[in-house]
Amino acid sequence: MTTPMSPPAAATGEPAAETTEHRVRSLVEIRALLKQFVEGDVPLSLTTPDGVHYATSLWAEDPQRGVLVFAADPRNPAVQRMTELHEVVATGYLDSVKVQFDVQDLVLVHGRSASAFNAQYPREVHRFQRRQAFRVRPAGRAQPHAVLTHPDLARRQINLRILDISHTGVALMLNEELDLFRPGQVLPDVTIELDAGTRLRVTLRVMHVSEVSPAPTRYRRIGCELADLGMSAQRGLQHYLDHTQKRHRLLTL
Repeated sequence: MTTPMSPPAAATGEPAAETTEHRVRSLVEIRALLKQFVEGDVPLSLTTPDGVHYATSLWAEDPQRGVLVFAADPRNPAVQRMTELHEVVATGYLDSVKVQFDVQDLVLVHGRSASAFNAQYPREVHRFQRRQAFRVRPAGRAQPHAVLTHPDLARRQINLRILDISHTGVALMLNEELDLFRPGQVLPDVTIELDAGTRLRVTLRVMHVSEVSPAPTRYRRIGCELADLGMSAQRGLQHYLDHTQKRHRLLTL
């Protein structure tokens, strides 16, 4: 069995030092975790040591047959590449817990109406419990967003909506069909506009990318770590988090 790759930080940017790892080997516990991914249609990321990345979901888990079934689009180049590699790791998030396991014997199979990845049922799962960083979702009519220039788009600016933000990280929404972001990617000179009085200049480090498909839309959720925050930016962010938290409390009264 290969050793899982070093875990990236959480979607909210929680540092690795804040993470406690638990190795799960009980079949009952492993199945309980995997069933949450199946029943909740929770996104999973398949990655390889050389940077191949594919966002998917777990369709089925069958310990009796010793099989996992992942969604797979054979038209995606990453899917074809995955079948040629021997080291693939699956990573997903269940609230404040990150789940990671080796994916072995990955095979692309084709049915009448869809294709899928079949893999060996894992004998071991790594469970990373993170200390929760307080996250807030934007409140009111404000539309917080991040503006960045991506080098793969001839310096074109992209405007991404902010889904939630904490002291250490931010989750962004990409609703265009652009396959641009990869875990580990560093994005400098990003402008985060939270409200009329709060604008932050930061560097973002992409921690994970997942595809979310709520009807009737589909988008990519990009979890990033906030880096290079100066004292002024930290104070502005703290003020925004405190103010937004108070607004959420008032709205629930």
